[in-house]
Amino acid sequence: MIRFEGVFKRYPNGREALSGVSFALEQGELAFLTGPSGAGKSTLLKLIALIERPTRGTVLVRNLNTARVPRRKIPAFRQRLGIVFQDHKLLHDRTVFDNVALPLVIAGFSHRDIGRRVRAALDQVGLLGREQHAPITLSTGEQQRVGIARAIVARPEVVIADEPTGNLDPELSLEVMQLFVRFNEVGVTVLIATHDHELIGQVPHHRRLILADGQIMADRAAAAALA
Repeated sequence: MIRFEGVFKRYPNGREALSGVSFALEQGELAFLTGPSGAGKSTLLKLIALIERPTRGTVLVRNLNTARVPRRKIPAFRQRLGIVFQDHKLLHDRTVFDNVALPLVIAGFSHRDIGRRVRAALDQVGLLGREQHAPITLSTGEQQRVGIARAIVARPEVVIADEPTGNLDPELSLEVMQLFVRFNEVGVTVLIATHDHELIGQVPHHRRLILADGQIMADRAAAAALA
């Protein structure tokens, strides 16, 4: 589903964010991407989402070589991904409904399908009934769940999340992480970047990829890593 083969990423300022990264994430797998700040976690996710392109090496997403995706087709490529950001990236001049509906509007879904899918996505994250609220009126945890609903509203095969619990307290962090586990249980491939090792320990039996200095230093199950 996701495969990196000898991937390097060097930025114009000369900083090498990734150095020879190779790993494969199979369909229906959930994995955590961990490591200190500056390890390359966000860069790795940006390569999956085609926000960045590798300097060298091969990135495959849904068995598609991202190097073969022309710029004009990147929006269509991203429609098949669910992307969750730490800072939500919600549009505060639009309602919760409109924020969650945005990927479907861009993809050209009918009004009827948009309504049905948005309500289903909000129901999954426990926010059904909040459709007409402004994001600013919601708590930080609720805003993050709106971001997750938007990521899964188009029913993607792959969801990637960059520090999705970074601004939440431990209880809310666990609730959000359990949402990702539920999505994975119905077949969604999930990759979550996080530095919260204690939280990972509460979601055992899932793979952990450990990044340091732009390299995969370990690839193992979270439970084994904590033993």
